[in-house]
Amino acid sequence: MSTLTNKPQTSGTALQSRDGVLRGLVPLANHLVASQIDAFSARLSNAFLALSEQSMDAREANLSFNAGQLLKKNAYAFYYLTTAGFEATFRKEVEALLQGVKAVASPADVALTLVTYEEMDQKLALSRAGRTLELDSAEQYAALNMRFAHLMDHEALSIAQNPFRPEIFLHTIYSAWCEFDPEVNTHELVLPLLRADILFDLEPILNALNEALIAKGILPDLHESFRIRRSRNSERRKDAAPGDVSQKLRNLLSGNGQAGAANDASGQFAQGSGGQAGGLGGGFGGQAGGQGGHADGGMGQGGPSGSTPYSGFAQAGEPQTVARAELFQKLADLQKSVKLQQMMAGAQDVLRLSQMREHMPELANTGVEKNTLDLLSQVFDSVFRNQAIPTQIKELISVLQIPVLKAALMDKEFFFQENHPARRLVELLSRYSLAWDQKKGQQDPLFQTMQRNVHRVQQEFDQEIALFDEVVNDLESFIQKEEKEAAEALQVPIKTALKKEKVKQAGIAATHEVNLRVGTGEVVAFVETFLENRWTKVLTLAYSVKEEKPYAVEDAIKTMDDLIWSVKPKITLQQRQELLNRLPAILARLNKWLSLIKWEDADRVQFFAELAECHASIVRAPLDLSPERQIEIAVEVAQQAAERRLAKRAEAESKAEAEPEPVPDEHVDTVTQLERGVWLEFTKKTGGTNKVKLAWVSPMRSLYIFTTGDKEKTFQVTAEELEQTFREKRAKILVLDKVVDRALMEVLENTPDEQEEEEEEVSLV
Repeated sequence: MSTLTNKPQTSGTALQSRDGVLRGLVPLANHLVASQIDAFSARLSNAFLALSEQSMDAREANLSFNAGQLLKKNAYAFYYLTTAGFEATFRKEVEALLQGVKAVASPADVALTLVTYEEMDQKLALSRAGRTLELDSAEQYAALNMRFAHLMDHEALSIAQNPFRPEIFLHTIYSAWCEFDPEVNTHELVLPLLRADILFDLEPILNALNEALIAKGILPDLHESFRIRRSRNSERRKDAAPGDVSQKLRNLLSGNGQAGAANDASGQFAQGSGGQAGGLGGGFGGQAGGQGGHADGGMGQGGPSGSTPYSGFAQAGEPQTVARAELFQKLADLQKSVKLQQMMAGAQDVLRLSQMREHMPELANTGVEKNTLDLLSQVFDSVFRNQAIPTQIKELISVLQIPVLKAALMDKEFFFQENHPARRLVELLSRYSLAWDQKKGQQDPLFQTMQRNVHRVQQEFDQEIALFDEVVNDLESFIQKEEKEAAEALQVPIKTALKKEKVKQAGIAATHEVNLRVGTGEVVAFVETFLENRWTKVLTLAYSVKEEKPYAVEDAIKTMDDLIWSVKPKITLQQRQELLNRLPAILARLNKWLSLIKWEDADRVQFFAELAECHASIVRAPLDLSPERQIEIAVEVAQQAAERRLAKRAEAESKAEAEPEPVPDEHVDTVTQLERGVWLEFTKKTGGTNKVKLAWVSPMRSLYIFTTGDKEKTFQVTAEELEQTFREKRAKILVLDKVVDRALMEVLENTPDEQEEEEEEVSLV
């Protein structure tokens, strides 16, 4: 049966209003989801890479690594694939709700069908993850369900009928991943990663949906526990809130002081005479209604690849269009006048964006152009101030100033999407600026590829953002080819490092096994010394070949335990007889292992002589011992073991006081968090610096392999050595990635928000 009880039918006008409100939620929800996809993609990519390092299954590790790299390098494609999926799914679910609230089938009503184990696992995994998300946002969903039920003239609505339920988010992401990655085997790997700490936050999405319904007068006086009231001022006071940062950036790029109003919940559903509500792009000129309004915030048709000039900042009125057309023509003329050869020759009169307003006063006509120019000026100035980027690469980037300015004016997403192609090009040039061989100079193939693509943008870019996609793909393809060749060249040092790390870990395991037995105090002194000095090496060898010979460790440990047993007192006749029977096999295994570690000196002869004397003394003991004497001997042995154990403990404590272990500091975390691809600058003890790239990290993160810019030299550093280098301030991380993102954050941190300005005005009054 349905969980809903129908109320009397509403009028046609009311139905149209209801349909408009529900359909208007789709662009709002889709925008809020899209704003979190970049961060989600980064977390998912890192989760795949972490899984590849932790997995003990070589196949799974390889699949996870490839999936992480694929997402990391193609996040822009995943973004559009996911957003398109969400928009289609949200619209489908809303239409299903509008066509009639369907009853939720009970388990007894569901026909039994045969499904594969893989499908069953998929459904169970998504169901568990969905349940967790639902519980985390229970209050928000309860409020949203009540408002939907009220809007649909029903008494109740279950979570299964909510168009924005967790199941929809999870299935859409999973479907997008299956379409994004053709490798079928990764489809099962992504399921466990769709968890709350990796997925995006549903709270701001559900809050905005509830606020939008409240703005339309739908149950504004809901019970306090479900009431959602968060004003724009309270949102601004939230520190480090992603929505706050995005809103502040939108306000900066707005051409008027009402930027925030366009993003208000009420503005999301303002209906004009001929168009649907504008999206959250209202701060960029997206129209909140009126004839010709777009649900995408005024971006125009075709998305970034099909953008027309100033489409992202479209304003009503012919004079504005004419003025912008003239502006773009002047920018195009200035772009063509730039001489790449002069810049590469180090000309001193190269025009910077920060100087451009003096030459083109029309750029300050409106807040849109002015603020866009200001933001990009600071972005490029930040790149030019970066001491890690070579001068030649900075000159290449400077050639992109005008094309990127035009792209930002045409496509608002430049400032919000890390993988926007124009932004990605700047990021690639910065990130790989140290990868070219500076000894070869401009003859280096990587540098020539960079120069060729920059020249193409400077010469050909007019209105098609797709051109940036082409040059980015060309540059990324070349970089991938070079990285593949570099990875092949690293195979030999990597094999050596893996072998070294395996031996190190084997040594740790061997020492642990020996200490467990020696620490009891029951091992006689000469055997204890033998175990610590010689048998630790035997166990290290056994652990290092464990994969090829899995029984080696078991045999080495059993031989050690048999040796320890053989030198313990044998009180009864049966025990002595057992010793005589087992001794030949024990000695044979001892000799076999000692020969494997090549212990052939006089110390070996001396050890076996002492061992033979010990065994002889045990066998020569009186044959008949009274029960009282047996107890006395057992007590004496236990007492001696206890004394030796206490003595060893005191010795260990004294040694620890004399040589305390270093206390972990922030430099340990710094080294642990280093990722492949990061560049470091080492200061040599003899003077001078060396810039190197972290090319490989061992599975246990105990060894790091670095390469120089010419890719011919590699060197290996242990984690301890690297930590000490950071402590001595002889190593620093070079910041070459996310240069645009960092510059924008710096601008926003130094820009007071509206709330602070209002408070300042009040204090002045």
